[in-house]
Amino acid sequence: MIREILKLGDPALYEKSEPIERAEMKHLSAWTSDLHDTLMEYRRIYGAGRAIAAPQIGIQKRLLYMYTDKPYVFVNPVLSFPDAETYELMDDCMSFPGLMVKVRRYKRAAITYLDENFEPQKMELAGDLSELLQHEYDHLDGILATMRAVDARSFFLGQMKREL
Repeated sequence: MIREILKLGDPALYEKSEPIERAEMKHLSAWTSDLHDTLMEYRRIYGAGRAIAAPQIGIQKRLLYMYTDKPYVFVNPVLSFPDAETYELMDDCMSFPGLMVKVRRYKRAAITYLDENFEPQKMELAGDLSELLQHEYDHLDGILATMRAVDARSFFLGQMKREL
């Protein structure tokens, strides 16, 4: 089911999400389906979107959904960074379409998570996938890209080149 994406300023976007317990896994299929349908609808309307966090559709759980070459489901993800190398880029968000924010992100990351079967997994990330999952992971902690702006002049309306 396509769900409404919460917009910038909605208090729920600033809440920290709760871990998914094993007993709640019975809801995972429905939550994932809603995340998928909502992401695909956003793509249809805006021509963009690779991932979405559950809190963006009002599910205050630590759940990320990414659809690139195939669907990926990240239950209770934890990000880590192998080094301190960062870069600046223009970030956008489904919760504030049309607003771009200059942020600094790590070039590389690792994500450990549980898959749809509650089995532990790990993925090494670099470049745009590292940035993407850092952005989505922030949603789980109630952090928006606007809160990671490099400075007060880091906000732009309209489409801009993502990498600086």
